[in-house]
Amino acid sequence: MSASNGSEVGGVPPEVITFLSGKGGRSLIIKGGAGTGKTTFGLELLERVGQPNRSYYLSTRIGDEALYRQFPWLKSTEMRTRVLDAAKLFLDAISAGGKQKEPELPESEQRKVRAGREVLGSFGQERGPPTRVDRTHLQALLKRSPMPEVENVYNRIERALPEKTLLVIDSLEGVTHKYGLEMEEFVMALQKDLVEASSTDVVMILEKPEAGGIEYLVDGLISIQREELDERRVRHLRLEKLRATNIGQARYAVTLAGGRFEALGIEPNGGAPGPAGAWKPIPDPERYYSTGIPDFDTLLGGGLRRGSFNAFEVDVNVGIDDYYTLFAPTFLNFLSQGRGIIAVLAAGESPDKLRETLVRHIPSNQFDTRVRIPDYTAEETEEPYILPMARFGRDEAMRAMVTAQKAVSGPDRKPFIEYTAFDTFESLMGDQIAIRMYFQGVSRTKHVGNLGIGLLKPGLLVSSEILNMMDTYFRIINIDNAPCIYGIRPRTTIHAISPDPEKGAPYAVLTPIV
Repeated sequence: MSASNGSEVGGVPPEVITFLSGKGGRSLIIKGGAGTGKTTFGLELLERVGQPNRSYYLSTRIGDEALYRQFPWLKSTEMRTRVLDAAKLFLDAISAGGKQKEPELPESEQRKVRAGREVLGSFGQERGPPTRVDRTHLQALLKRSPMPEVENVYNRIERALPEKTLLVIDSLEGVTHKYGLEMEEFVMALQKDLVEASSTDVVMILEKPEAGGIEYLVDGLISIQREELDERRVRHLRLEKLRATNIGQARYAVTLAGGRFEALGIEPNGGAPGPAGAWKPIPDPERYYSTGIPDFDTLLGGGLRRGSFNAFEVDVNVGIDDYYTLFAPTFLNFLSQGRGIIAVLAAGESPDKLRETLVRHIPSNQFDTRVRIPDYTAEETEEPYILPMARFGRDEAMRAMVTAQKAVSGPDRKPFIEYTAFDTFESLMGDQIAIRMYFQGVSRTKHVGNLGIGLLKPGLLVSSEILNMMDTYFRIINIDNAPCIYGIRPRTTIHAISPDPEKGAPYAVLTPIV
C-alpha cells in the first residue's frame, strides 16, 4: 500500500515516509557496505511509497530478470513497469535514433533561464506545479557524453508531470563510472533538474559505506550497517539526515526475510492494544503445549514440551510489556482451555496489570478462579487470585500453595503453568533457598506434566544453577526499540517479537532477523 493511500506502509520507518511525502521533491542517499540490504530497501520504497506509473527503479548493477529471480514479488505486472534495466534503456534509446532527446537551448538562452530562476528564488515567489522537466544541468553533462538511459528516465518523469514521481537509482557508481562523471556533478544535476525544479523524489543508492563528501548536496542520508550479536547477524538502519523531518527514532533493526525489507519495532496503531475479544485457542500438538504463537511453536518444533521447565533471560533494557507480548498468548491459550496459572511475579510486575491484560480476552471469573499469584509482601487482600503470603508461617505457606494448586488445576486436575520470576525468590529468601525451592518446582512440574516458565533478570546469583536444570534457554533482548528473542538451547536465529499486524495484540508473530 502506498503512503498516499493509507497509514499502513509495512516496515518502512515512519520518518522516511514523512520525508518522502513532503511538498516538492526530496533527494535521499542510501549508503552501506556489500550485503547490507540497500537494494532491497530501494525496492521496498518503490512499492511502499511510489505510485504506479509514477515511480521507477533504474538498475545499473543487475538486469531486470536477475532482479525477478532474487525478488519474486517484483513479478507482478504493476511492479514490472517500474523496474528499468539500464542496459535495455540504452539499447531502446539507440534504436530510436535519439528521437527522445530534447532540443538543446543555445548557451545564451540557458544562462537567461538560470538567471531568471535565481531571481525568482531570491524573491521567494511560489511557482505553480511543473509541467516540464528541467534539463539545464543534464544538458551540460550530455555535451561530454550521451546518457540515453538517463534521458529516457527524464522523459518518463516529464510525462507524469505535474504529478510527483519517485526515482530510485541503483547505483550512483554504476552511472558515474559508466560515463566518466564525477559523482558530485551527477548528484548536483539530479538535485537541480529533478528534485528542486521538477518536484521529483530521487533516491540514490551508494555501493560503499561512505558518501565521500556528497552528503551536503542532498536532503537526506540513510546508512545501513551489519554486525554480529552473539554470533548472530543483525542489520541496523540509521537515519543520519532527513531535512525538515522530525526524527523520532534514529536507528531501526531491520530484516530481509522473504526478500523484503522490514524495519522492526514499528508499533501498529501507535502501540495501542488490539480490540477486546475472546481468545481463540490453538490446539496443543501431541507431547507439547502450544505457546499461543504459531511462529514460536514452529521454531520449537511443535511448542513447549509437556513437563518441561523453560528459562527466559530478560535483558536490562526489556520492559514488562515487551516480554508480556511473548508470554500473554501462552497464558491465554492455557486459560481459554480451562487450565490455570500459578505466577510468582517479578519486581515491577503487578497482579492487577496481569489481570487487566488477560481479562480483555477471557471471562474475568475464569481468571479469578484459575489464577493464583503468591504475594510475599502482602498480609491482606480482597482479591481471590492473590495469596497474601506475608501473613503465613512456613507450614501455613506450604498449605496455602497446595490449596492454590488445587484451585488452578480444577476438579479435573488439569495441568497448569508455573510462572516463576527468580529475582523475587532470591531477594526475599536468598540464593540457596531459592535454588532448593526451584528444584522442588522442577520435580513437581516434570512429575505432573505442568509447564514451567522461569524468568531470569540480570545479576541473579541463582542463574547458573537454574540454567543447568532448564530444558530450554532463551534470551529476550531489545534491539533498536524492537523486543527480540533467540534460543541458546536450542540454538536459533534472532526473531523480533511483535503484535500480529492483522489480528492485533495479544496475538503475536515472530519475524526472523536475517
